[in-house]
Amino acid sequence: MVNSSIKFTYEDYKALPESETKRYELLEGELVVVPSPNVPHQSISLELVLSLARFVKDNHLGTVYDAPLDVHLGENVVQPDIMYISTERMGIVGREEIQGAPDLVIEILSPATGTRDRTLKKTLYARHGVRELWIVDPDKETIEVAKLARTGFETTGLFKKGEILTSPVLPGLRLDTREVFPG
Repeated sequence: MVNSSIKFTYEDYKALPESETKRYELLEGELVVVPSPNVPHQSISLELVLSLARFVKDNHLGTVYDAPLDVHLGENVVQPDIMYISTERMGIVGREEIQGAPDLVIEILSPATGTRDRTLKKTLYARHGVRELWIVDPDKETIEVAKLARTGFETTGLFKKGEILTSPVLPGLRLDTREVFPG
């Protein structure tokens, strides 16, 4: 992280020079560099995006987006790995950013971002009304599915490689996790 005595604003964040090698998030006033994903992360992300986008499109449910794309949650700007926004909520989609909570956010853990994804970002997602969160663990080959409840996210399923994932937000989705994890 950058010097914590300096608090960045959204305007500061938007004024950063574009870079092909660095991605940033703005979390509680801290400017955080997000490292480039590794090959397994990208393989998992691609499989999830393809499967979800196909299901969402075939069922006329909304749109699936992947990183890098800014999601503005109050004073915070995050770049979830993957997100789904329902047709009913497409009003939050702007030209340059998503201005509010997606219906579904998927975070793929990495050594550099895993702790932040499971703590700070998970809390932000709950606070701002993300209805469902998936935490994908490439090392354990699991996908934790959690839905928003009164006190935060509650796990509805922990799906291991070889199991069929289902989603509260996407009824009818049946995702074979063998297609998600490489190898």
